[in-house]
Amino acid sequence: MDFLAILDYEHLDNGVFLSSFAKSLSRKKKRGIIIHGDSQHTERIIQTGVMRKDAEIRAIKELNHRLVALFADEGISTIALNGFQKSLLTIDNDTVQFDKKQIDALPDQPMILLSNLALDLKVKSYRPLPLSDMAVVVAENFGIDAITVFNKDKSSDFIKQDFPETLRIEKIDASLVKKHIPKHLRGISMPIRIKSASTF
Repeated sequence: MDFLAILDYEHLDNGVFLSSFAKSLSRKKKRGIIIHGDSQHTERIIQTGVMRKDAEIRAIKELNHRLVALFADEGISTIALNGFQKSLLTIDNDTVQFDKKQIDALPDQPMILLSNLALDLKVKSYRPLPLSDMAVVVAENFGIDAITVFNKDKSSDFIKQDFPETLRIEKIDASLVKKHIPKHLRGISMPIRIKSASTF
C-alpha cells in the first residue's frame, strides 16, 4: 500500500468535497487504503426513530456502499470492506488487531475502502472504532509513514496552505489544530499529511 487516507465525519457529508476527492483519487497511479466512519447521515437515521447505536452502524454500512458508487462514477476500481468482515479488524480487551494477510490476498489494482466497524471479540458483536486509533494500526501494519487527513478549513481548496510535507499533531500550535484538523482525528499519534481534496 502506498498511502492511507481518512474520510472523516466532517467531510463525509460534503458532496462538493467528495466529488473533488474522487476526481483526485482517479488520477492516482498508486494503490491505497481509504478508511471512514459515519457522518451526519447518522442523525438523519435517528430522526426516523432508530436508536443511536444502530443508526451509527447503519450509516457506516450505507456510506461504504455510497462511496463505492461515487468512486465507480470516476472510473475507480474499489474493493469495499467493513472491518468486522472475516475478523479483519478486531478489538480484544481494548487491543486492536488488523489482519493484513486478508488485504495482501486481494487483487493488486483496486483501491481498498474500509469502514471502522470492528469485531469486538469480548461481546462477539461489532462496533465503531475511533478513526484515529484505526488509522495508526492500519498504517503500522503496512509500513505507511504518514496518514493523510483532510483540512477542515473550507477555504483550503482555494487558498494554498503551507504545511510541511509531514507533521505531528502534538507539535502543532493548538489554534492551527483547531482550524485545520478534524475534531475526531486529533488523537492520531503518528505523522500526518494535511491535504485538501484537490491537492490529494
